[in-house]
Amino acid sequence: QVQLVESGGGLVQPGGSLRLSCAASRNIFSIHGMGWYRQAPGKQRELVTRISTGDSTNFVADSVKGRFTMSRDNAKNTVYLQMNNLKPEDTAVYYCYARYFGQDYWGQGTQVTVSS
Repeated sequence: QVQLVESGGGLVQPGGSLRLSCAASRNIFSIHGMGWYRQAPGKQRELVTRISTGDSTNFVADSVKGRFTMSRDNAKNTVYLQMNNLKPEDTAVYYCYARYFGQDYWGQGTQVTVSS
């Protein structure tokens, strides 16, 4: 199994930046896919961005292109979501995601609130 622990959420003003971290319990190069989802109040959980273990970008939501960037640090078994130019509509609980041998794993979520 894979355990995922997110951190880095908080309150930020529009136009500000946050960096979310997701620490995995396994070497992330052995995890077949990782990404970030988010869920706003009253909304379905949506995929924000996802990358393969080869660090190829599989998907980036149009709503965050040019503003959010996912990266990885294999030595720390950690992936990051750098969020720049945040907008109020980015307010949501953000979840780290991993797919490993056909199973989905989720972090506990971290709240991001963008408000002036």
